[in-house]
Amino acid sequence: MNKLKKLYADSITEFKVTKNLAICGLMAALAVVLGYVASIDITPTIRIGFSGIPNRIVEFLFGPVVGCFFGGALDILKFIVKPTGAFFIGYTFNAMLAGILYGSILYHKPISMKRILIAEFLVKLIVNCFLNTLWLSIMGGKAFFVILPARAIKNAIMLPFDSIILFFTLTFINTIYKRTK
Repeated sequence: MNKLKKLYADSITEFKVTKNLAICGLMAALAVVLGYVASIDITPTIRIGFSGIPNRIVEFLFGPVVGCFFGGALDILKFIVKPTGAFFIGYTFNAMLAGILYGSILYHKPISMKRILIAEFLVKLIVNCFLNTLWLSIMGGKAFFVILPARAIKNAIMLPFDSIILFFTLTFINTIYKRTK
């Protein structure tokens, strides 16, 4: 329990460093741009994109608390910049929960494919398959179990690809970040 407290306390202190806030701003801008140019809508309920990579970088570098606030603020910012449908707070909650999960698993820990697979699996299962499907069901009026299979298959297919992309991205970012310290 003390390790978890320290992890969250360390993440909170990341807010005090101006350079970290500037990096968060740059990552937010990158996420918005990637949301415009690097997203493919497969169906109305399935989208493949790369706009989450900046979130993962923030969560890796600054931890679960910063990742949570960054994810929530960025979700609202993305909606303001490019509204798609009605605003629903459930999606903001999902972005914040994903930030906590990724940040808790990746922050202050060595980069490993096993750790990344665990983080990706948990987020895909809890956030993408369960909660996002629940929100889509509520918002779209479709039965949960009707849209779940396609979303589960998409997330299962994307798990290894997203994990590999994240592994190489974080390895690259970690190398750059260590050089600048």
